[in-house]
Amino acid sequence: MITRVHAISVNGLESTIIDVEVDINNGLPAFTIVGLPDQWVQESKERLRSAMKSSGTRLPASRITVNLAPADIKKTGPSFDLPIAIGILQNDGWIEHDQYIKESIFLGELALDGTLRKVSGILPATIGAKDRGFRRIFIPYENLKEASIIPGIDVIAVKCLSELMEMLDGKVDLRICPQLDLQSVSSSELSSASQLQHDFKYIIGQEHAKRAMEVAAAGMHNIIMDGPPGSGKTMLAKAFATILPDLTIDEAIEISKIYSISGLLSNAHPIVTKRPFRTVHHTASGVSIIGGGRNAQPGEISLAHKGVLFLDEILEFHKSVLEVLRQPLEDGEITVTRVNASYQYPAKFTLVGAMNPCPCGYLTDPDKTCSCTPFQVKQYRARLSGPLIDRVDIFIDVPKVKTEKFKIDENYDSRESSHVIRHRILWARDIQRTRFVETNISSNSEMGTKEINKYCQLDEETNILLKQAITRLNLSARAYYRVLKLSRTIADLWGSEQIQKAHVLEALSFRKHEEG
Repeated sequence: MITRVHAISVNGLESTIIDVEVDINNGLPAFTIVGLPDQWVQESKERLRSAMKSSGTRLPASRITVNLAPADIKKTGPSFDLPIAIGILQNDGWIEHDQYIKESIFLGELALDGTLRKVSGILPATIGAKDRGFRRIFIPYENLKEASIIPGIDVIAVKCLSELMEMLDGKVDLRICPQLDLQSVSSSELSSASQLQHDFKYIIGQEHAKRAMEVAAAGMHNIIMDGPPGSGKTMLAKAFATILPDLTIDEAIEISKIYSISGLLSNAHPIVTKRPFRTVHHTASGVSIIGGGRNAQPGEISLAHKGVLFLDEILEFHKSVLEVLRQPLEDGEITVTRVNASYQYPAKFTLVGAMNPCPCGYLTDPDKTCSCTPFQVKQYRARLSGPLIDRVDIFIDVPKVKTEKFKIDENYDSRESSHVIRHRILWARDIQRTRFVETNISSNSEMGTKEINKYCQLDEETNILLKQAITRLNLSARAYYRVLKLSRTIADLWGSEQIQKAHVLEALSFRKHEEG
């Protein structure tokens, strides 16, 4: 007799239903798993042997063949332990009924004592099971809240194999988990305590940089800050996270799927509730940033999807590492190709970079002398290539703040706070949301040529001014269109339907790098 149990294989963000077929025949004891299993799946044989013994059953002393179909899809990870165990137990007569098995998905890693351990990828697996018409999904208890986000499918969280056997045999009722109410989880409440210390009102001076940050957040524009050590670049970047708008429910689920397959969700944090802010050290490799590795996991650019990727000391990164950002910055996605498959991950993030003007850092510092030669400075700044610069909308100088401006007892509440700035950004984002309601575009930075021609019209005088500036600054065609998109965001912040001359001039003021 052949028994069949359903599982799911998550490859990238896509899921595939896997039929776990079990056949037990007389003959010399053997346990064979076929269907392109990886090493983790092959090792399930030893975990099953101990887990079944600890659960009061046994692995048959017969010839066991397990087929994971379709056979042309690579099966990876320990989540196949549970469906293989259920197939063997049903085939061997330990489970007499199959009323729940046919319309269910089973996922979970078995410990040697029969308990179920947390597995990654539960969120996209639950979505895949629901979309394919399955009524329920059995998962480890530690994945309970992560799966309960999705409505329309019964989620049964199981602590151990023996408990599941009693459920499937009808000895105990299925304990269907209540759906998690996403509306009850407020991202602002969860993030306010951690963001309080990075409020813009605590940043002294740097009004031009604050304005640039506001424009960048309003339209999801990439920004790089250039200034000597201690000028406040890192503090500005951290404060940037406090003015970003809340995630929508759809955005939260989309980001949470990426974090789920990366194993970064838990019952304590079952869903991503605020926009990601990923900080990457300059020793990071290209694979860790764009994704890949043994199982083609998402990289930092995908973990920063709909949020921020902060590269502090961006010129300290190896040039080849920075160059891998060019394609995702342009396309908003990354395709990780391996021998057996290609995995596509979203990567619509805002790049925030901070750099020193030279290797020693003091080239633009009025109080300290730079020790670098002109050749060293040129070689250092050349790590930021022309094609990468073309993909960044805003370049600003962040000069050193004079010590005379520091006051220990200053009333910071009189300064403009992140809350006030964020209110203006939300207003600009609402304008963009209405503008792009019939498209898959969510911000001005995502506009293509068609949308630019429609929404970034200039009067004759402003158009002549922009073209003259483009020629003088020697900007590329890509940079020209980025100035237009930036001007559109500035106009939105002013509540102007038409892009005015002042909006274009302000956008051009953020192209410092080309002028330098």
